[in-house]
Amino acid sequence: MNWYGVLPALIDKQVWVAGYGRTGKSVIQALRRLGAEIVLIDENSNEVPDNVNRLKAVPQKIDADLIVTSPGWRPDHELFQAAARASVKVIGDVELAWLVDQAQAQRNHRPPLKWLAVTGTNGKTTTVEMLESILKAGGISAVACGNVGLPVIDAVMAEDNYQALAVELSSFEIFWAPSLAPYASAVLNISDDHLDWHGSIEEYARTKISLLTHSEIAIYNADDAATVAFLAHEFMGERISFTLDSPKPGQLGVVEDLLVDRAFVDNPEDEAAPLASLADVKPFAPHNVSNALAAAALARSVGIGLEAVTSGLSNFKSGAHRIEQIARINEVDYVDDSKATNPHAASASLRSFSSVVWIAGGLAKGASMDRLIEENMNRLRGVVLIGRDRELIREALMKFAPLVPVVEVESSDSTLSKSDQAALLMSKVIRTAGGLANPGDTVLLAPACASMDQFDSYAERGDLFIQAVHAYEGANP
Repeated sequence: MNWYGVLPALIDKQVWVAGYGRTGKSVIQALRRLGAEIVLIDENSNEVPDNVNRLKAVPQKIDADLIVTSPGWRPDHELFQAAARASVKVIGDVELAWLVDQAQAQRNHRPPLKWLAVTGTNGKTTTVEMLESILKAGGISAVACGNVGLPVIDAVMAEDNYQALAVELSSFEIFWAPSLAPYASAVLNISDDHLDWHGSIEEYARTKISLLTHSEIAIYNADDAATVAFLAHEFMGERISFTLDSPKPGQLGVVEDLLVDRAFVDNPEDEAAPLASLADVKPFAPHNVSNALAAAALARSVGIGLEAVTSGLSNFKSGAHRIEQIARINEVDYVDDSKATNPHAASASLRSFSSVVWIAGGLAKGASMDRLIEENMNRLRGVVLIGRDRELIREALMKFAPLVPVVEVESSDSTLSKSDQAALLMSKVIRTAGGLANPGDTVLLAPACASMDQFDSYAERGDLFIQAVHAYEGANP
């Protein structure tokens, strides 16, 4: 497709792109197709894309026509302060994708794509992947995109002619997308996360909730007290909720072993339509049932039938590092939930098991660990701590679970590369956790923290956990 003319305002205009990570690369490719002149601002990367000017530092004068930022760049960065003084607009990649989609629709005399958005502290990736599976089962050409992996701008400008987008949105992406107005959006939950970026839980929550206020159909978790509280004074259009309890009219919920719909039916007062069974939700855990209900609600909002919901959920396979059982060694289960990168996610993971040797620690991102430990102290058989902010977890353990055995593990060989240190660390962790566990226990990697202090990503952390477990299994046949 010839993209010139889709956004005429960008042709031959100078657009600065902040950050050359995965998102920045996609933005640059899109802007090239839209005819813009591009300047890259990146303080760290040594890569320079072809035909792109690059600035390593913020200049005194901001003479851009537009700045497109990668989502993780904080709003108080000096670049954006200088842009504000120069009256230069700053947007994110999601906002750019939204504008391109609106312009493309107008140019081609068709409706925009159906944006079905998901946000929340935890469960976003699983929910949008479930949603994609359901939409495809219902005959709709759809793709999971956004924070899940595929940048939204790539999905919008793809040649696949998608009808709907299942969009995972972080609070950063929402912040940098002020005009985004999805057809339907869901907030899964709200808990302390990224407070170092937003400054307070109130600002973090306000950003999440703003997605609902801009959507035609707002879907939220009625069981999440924080979400309900922050929604209390907000005005919006149609509101639908989901719950693990028996649903009221206008809700999706659970009756005995069935997921049912009392929202998108002809007579919500008297009718409850079966969507799927609990056995169709994999991996089974209470928070994953909530994810399935949210995905079903979003799919039902665009007319997907009951059979497609059932088929989409039953055929769905969760991504790696999400409550994934790796092995059973001497009657002890070893479970990888490296994706649990904050206290809320770790708590949901811990609640899935009755007796746990817990592997935790990393970068806490300003979050408190007190509530996590208080809610789950009776499940803890032992704790193995790693990472820079492990002392925060130890302090909470001393306060609420002082009798639980705690062992700190570090990689002691500083001559090794970071990846080799990480592998050695995880090997020690598994041996330590195995020594603490009794038959019937679960050794659970659910760190409640980000990984980048000791690992390249949560995926590497999980991969090394799996390798170490299998090595331990071989040594303990």
